[in-house]
Amino acid sequence: MDKPLDNPGVIAFPPLIWLVNAVTSVVVHLFIPLPMMKYSICLVCGMIFIMLAPTLALSALRTMKAAGTNVHPSEPALTLVRGGPFRFTRNPMYLALCLVQIALGFFLNDWITFLFVVPFALILHYGVILREERYLTAKFADPYLEYKREVRRWI
Repeated sequence: MDKPLDNPGVIAFPPLIWLVNAVTSVVVHLFIPLPMMKYSICLVCGMIFIMLAPTLALSALRTMKAAGTNVHPSEPALTLVRGGPFRFTRNPMYLALCLVQIALGFFLNDWITFLFVVPFALILHYGVILREERYLTAKFADPYLEYKREVRRWI
């Protein structure tokens, strides 16, 4: 008898989804550039976002490792993580990837690249996050449902 998979069954590895999104947005930018504002302002904004993103992601990674659970979404969740950045957002690593996409838009000073965060967030929402939420609800039941009530999905 086949044993059910102990993972959420996300559509793809989230950083890979971001990479495809980022490359696509840059290619579109090369053909249809739409400047946002003065580049010096964009550069400062881009630097802020590019510093926030890895800070958030590394904090989440350390918190998950310290809790003793797997980070990769194709591996089983071993425990419910509620500390570190998970106190403020249920998806700090995905939020960090969105911040990197926003930073890319600022660095290129391009509205299209900047706005590519929207389809990226939608793909994450429907292809990754909702699947993870179903999985975590089934695996952890009431403690996860309580966590969902207390902490926002994004910010």
